Amino acid sequence: MSDAPMLTPPPSRRDFLARTGLGFPAFALNAMLAREGLGAAWAPPDGKPHHRAKAKSVIWIFLRGGLSHLESFDHKPALNKFAGVSFADSPFKGINDPEKRKRVRVVVVNDANGQQRNKIYPLQVGFKRYGQSGTEVSDWFPHIGGCMDDIAVIRSMWTTDDNHGAQVQFHSGRHMLDPRVPTIGAWVTYGLGTLNENLPQFILMGPRFFDVRDGHYLGPAFDSVPLKVDPADPLPFATPKLDLSRAEQALEFGLVNQLNRITAARYPDDAALRARIKSYELAFRMQTSVPAVVNFDQETAATRGLYGLDQAVTRPLGTQLLAARRLVERGVRFIQIMHGDGAAGAWDAHSALKNNHSGLAPQVDKPVAGLLRDLKSRGMLDETLVVFATEFGRTPGSQGADGRDHHPYGFSVWLAGGGIKGGVAHGTTDEIGFHAEEHPHYVTDVHATMMHLLGLDARELEVPGQKRLDIDFGRVIPQVLA
Repeated sequence: MSDAPMLTPPPSRRDFLARTGLGFPAFALNAMLAREGLGAAWAPPDGKPHHRAKAKSVIWIFLRGGLSHLESFDHKPALNKFAGVSFADSPFKGINDPEKRKRVRVVVVNDANGQQRNKIYPLQVGFKRYGQSGTEVSDWFPHIGGCMDDIAVIRSMWTTDDNHGAQVQFHSGRHMLDPRVPTIGAWVTYGLGTLNENLPQFILMGPRFFDVRDGHYLGPAFDSVPLKVDPADPLPFATPKLDLSRAEQALEFGLVNQLNRITAARYPDDAALRARIKSYELAFRMQTSVPAVVNFDQETAATRGLYGLDQAVTRPLGTQLLAARRLVERGVRFIQIMHGDGAAGAWDAHSALKNNHSGLAPQVDKPVAGLLRDLKSRGMLDETLVVFATEFGRTPGSQGADGRDHHPYGFSVWLAGGGIKGGVAHGTTDEIGFHAEEHPHYVTDVHATMMHLLGLDARELEVPGQKRLDIDFGRVIPQVLA
C-alpha cells in the first residue's frame, strides 16, 4: 500500500456555494433575469399597471382538501329538513337531470336499482348572522364572522375537476390533465414586477403537492419562493452550512463576485452573466432582509395575541399570516399560504366531517380574522387584497355514515380589502347547495377580479407563441367591487 498521504479532492463549485450559503443566488438570479428581460424570447412587461390599481399586494389563503361550503359560508336549512331522505324520495330527485348540467358532468353514484344511493346529509354546525350585512356564517368561524362587513362572499363558484387536481385548476385555470400553464401568482409577478429589491416577489408558505411550479412557459423566474417562518433558516440555501460570521460571508460573496467579473471581462456581451453578478449582490441583501421579516421579537404582545401566536392550535397559521403582513409592508406582491397537510389536503372530509372541520376551523378562524383586523388597523387593508379559497366544496349527500364527498359544481370563496365591497354575499347555489345557479363563476373569474384590482388586464399579458383559452382570462365580478 502506498504511504502517500490521502488528498481530499477540492469541492465542486456547486458544493462550495451550498456550504457557504451561496447556492441561494439561484432565486435572486431568476428574479434578475426576469427583471432584465433575459432568458426569454420576448420582452417582459414594464411593470406598470394597465389602469388605475386599487390593490398593491395579495395574500392568498388556500384550504387544501375541500372546505365544505355547506358548513362554512352557504347556509342550507333544507339539508336539515330532508336529512336522511334519499335523493330519489326527495324533491331533489331530478338534481342529476341533464338539463341541470349546463357546465360540467354531474356524477351521482347509483345503487343496483338505478337509484341514487346517497342520502341527504344534515348540517353539522349551526349558523349566525354577523354585522350590519347580516351575512350568515357557521359557528365554526365566529372570528371571521365578526369581519363579514369587510368581506365579499362568492357562493356560486364552480370548477371541472372532481379530484384534488382541482388545486392546480384553481390556481392556473386549467384542468390538471391539460398542459401546464402559469399560475395566478406567476402572472401577477410577471405583470407588475418588484416593489422591493431585497425580497422575493412571490412567496409560498405551507404544504404544496401536485404541480409545484408556477412560471411554466414564463420561466422559473416566476416560480414561487418557499418560505419557512424560521429566522434561522427561512429560505432554501439562505443559511450557510458552515459556521460563518457575516464578515466571512461577505468575503466569500466577494470572491465569487470577483470570479464572475473576471469571466465578464472575457465575455463583455454576456447579458445573462451581468444579471448573475447582480444576483449575488441581491442574494447577500436577501440573507439579511428575509430573516428579519420572520423575526417577531419586536412585535407587541397584543399583535401576537391577535394572530393567536400565544396558543398552540392557532400558532402555525398565525405565524405565517403575521409574516405575510410584514412581507406586504415591505412590498412583496404575492404571498400564497396553503393550509392543510397531506397529498389531498387535511380538509378532505370523506368521513367524520364534523370532527374534521371542527378541529381544523380553529386553526384558521382566529389567525385569518386577526390578519384582517391588523391590516385594517394599520391602514393597509385598502391596498392589500385577501383571498380565502379552496379547490371545491362538499356534497349535500352523505358519503358513508358521516362524511361528504368532493363537490365541484357549487362552492364558496371570499375576498376582502384592496377594492372589494364588504358585507356582500354574491351568487347562490340551489336549495341544497348542489349547483351554482345565480351568477355562476368559474375559478378564473376570481383571477380576473384580482388582476383588475391590481391594475392588470390579463389580455395584455399574452406571451408570443402561447395561446390562452378565453376561459383562462375569466371575467371580472363587478358585484363585489367597491
